[in-house]
Amino acid sequence: MINLIKKIFGDKKERDVKLLWPIVEEINKHYEELKKLSDDELRNKTKEFKERIKERTAETRKRIEEIKNRLQSNEDFDRRTAYDELDELEEQLNQEYEEILDELLPEAFAVVKSTCERLVGKSWTVAGHKITWDMVPYDFQLLGGIVLHQGKIAEMATGEGKTLVATLPLYLNALTERGVHLVTVNDYLAKRDSEWMGEIFRFHGLTVGCILNTMDSAQRHQQYACDITYG
Repeated sequence: MINLIKKIFGDKKERDVKLLWPIVEEINKHYEELKKLSDDELRNKTKEFKERIKERTAETRKRIEEIKNRLQSNEDFDRRTAYDELDELEEQLNQEYEEILDELLPEAFAVVKSTCERLVGKSWTVAGHKITWDMVPYDFQLLGGIVLHQGKIAEMATGEGKTLVATLPLYLNALTERGVHLVTVNDYLAKRDSEWMGEIFRFHGLTVGCILNTMDSAQRHQQYACDITYG
């Protein structure tokens, strides 16, 4: 019976993959184009993405700032209405960010893939040990990154590169300059992953933080101020 149902309606996982696969193909198309760029030209893509996001959200952010400034003043006005409008604008801003990030996703993921390729053979210290980078996201890892960005759960087996997959939506969402936090299960993984994957982000001038249980409030505040924070 189960096989018959799958034959008629298809396996959900297979349907999901078919639905998202055109995005993977678009990522790879951009990736091929990025091979022509120098390292500095590739870095400029991050600046370009940020500007596109700022332009798309400029009007809403301006209105939010105006209301916040007014609420901090001694002016006599209907504050309840202002707070209601502020809530609506914050929701609108989130929607605008979501839309522009979805549009940028293929290009942004391609930038991460290209960055990984350019780091191959380079070495740095991770958790006290020297490592040599040798990873470039393959298609199903790109697929996993898309799923994570969509706010869904992506089940991946041990060794399938979950840590690398996470860099894709981390980079994309960091472009909003509102900060991104990846939650890990312990201090060791937080420190390891921030050092291991951090070079991808630092290549583009993004700051990477790490929250440890031993840190005080001031130290935590400093780490949370980074573009991307592990912890």
